[in-house]
Amino acid sequence: MAKQYELSDSSVVVVIGSGAGGGTLSNELARKGIDVVCLEAGSRLTLADVVNDPPTMDGKMGWHDKRIGNMVWVCKTVGGTTMRWSGVTPRIQDHEFKALTTYGQLDGNTALIDWPLTLDELEPYYVKAEDKMGVSGTGDIPASAETNNYKVMAAGARQVGYKEFSSARMAINPVARAGRPGCQQISFCNAGCAIGAKWSTLYTEIPAAEITGHFELRANAMAVQINHDDKGRVTGVVYSDADGTLQEQKARAVAVAGNVVETARILLNSNSSMFPDGLANSSGQVGRNYMRHMFGVALAVMPKPVNYHRGARQTGVIYDEQYHKPERGFAGGYEIQTIAFDPWNTSAMVGSWGPGNTVFIQKYTHVAGVFITGEDPPEAANRISLHPTERDAHGLPVPVIEYRDHSNSVAMRDHSIKKSREMFESLGATEFWGGDASVGCHNMGVARMSKDPRDGVTNRWGQAHDIENLFVSDGSTFSTSGAANPTLTIVALAIRQADHIAERMAQKSL
Repeated sequence: MAKQYELSDSSVVVVIGSGAGGGTLSNELARKGIDVVCLEAGSRLTLADVVNDPPTMDGKMGWHDKRIGNMVWVCKTVGGTTMRWSGVTPRIQDHEFKALTTYGQLDGNTALIDWPLTLDELEPYYVKAEDKMGVSGTGDIPASAETNNYKVMAAGARQVGYKEFSSARMAINPVARAGRPGCQQISFCNAGCAIGAKWSTLYTEIPAAEITGHFELRANAMAVQINHDDKGRVTGVVYSDADGTLQEQKARAVAVAGNVVETARILLNSNSSMFPDGLANSSGQVGRNYMRHMFGVALAVMPKPVNYHRGARQTGVIYDEQYHKPERGFAGGYEIQTIAFDPWNTSAMVGSWGPGNTVFIQKYTHVAGVFITGEDPPEAANRISLHPTERDAHGLPVPVIEYRDHSNSVAMRDHSIKKSREMFESLGATEFWGGDASVGCHNMGVARMSKDPRDGVTNRWGQAHDIENLFVSDGSTFSTSGAANPTLTIVALAIRQADHIAERMAQKSL
């Protein structure tokens, strides 16, 4: 059963955040007999709270605290953004772990580095993550069902000569597995999965950790500051509880997994005379090199009904464009994935007004769609910082989010929209819309891993260069973005990090 720890218990590992990184790390540590307190800013929902309506669920689990600048689409609830994600789980490729070596420094103000680890090192953890999450088409798990939207994408892919595409690599059970049912093709997966077929730490990692007897979840616990001693070791986390009262949980070690905005904010807000620019920030890199992928969306009205809203929201990926082919006019590559929007978001995507919008809504049952995700070069100017005067309801500085597309991303998007148009028009599409999807839902960087401490915030284990018992456990540690959706890699890194922490504790060196 779940345990309760004293605030004064300094033997626990405090994990901030319960999503893909924090939830996984918590479970992995608890299963090794390490005591964990997980602080989650949001509330704990049950499957009974999930309704198949994205706007309603956004009200229940979206993060709506004040932020300034570019929009970041994340959740404030137990399970974090694993409640909202679509379940697409490709791997980062070998060359993407070596971006600087492969591409060279790009024109403009890019800050490319190579990861301080390789695909070969991470591969065993990818296998463990795929098994944990139930990724379709891996191990003995069948591929996902082919929805109509996938069949349209696959037919268009064949028409333009693509060879690498499938309905596999979704962390949504195609058949019942690991105590979760098979997908019933309910759709609108970004509302949360009402039956629990999609992997979310809410009903996988968190309950599994609780039954170990080495884990306590504290919901509605907003982390405010990380404290340290006069030797520079972190000693505890101050948080605001459900009543707004400040508490401090003492800690042997702290792992921050708040998704990039909150991870950057708590590190920057934990400044002191010893760390005047924030914790782990001697390099000045905390909050910098924020990446969110090159995004694109293409929608088409097809000659016959597609009903793209029926079935899992994303059910297939085209990989042919993911490689580095500089003859296309840009470095790195991208993936084309199926996507389905509810009518409200379909309308918003194509412009919300006028005849160009009307045709997509009148022909909603004929719409097919793809989502494009590509490598996003890190730039120091793309950053998350703290507003000097604005404060939120918790008294915390309001985050300021600055992001702009690099010219490499613009060229990549133009190419991807052109190829998407070719696919749909090869099948007789009567209308086409393609463009940017200006939303931060694949959030990476801000506390990146680096071999040289001057280039980043954490080492190859996600351990802060500056503070030996402080870790970062979410997408913030990504050295570069790759083209693949980040969640699988976040989970693989969390499993690997748990092994490292446990080994260090066994050696009495942490």
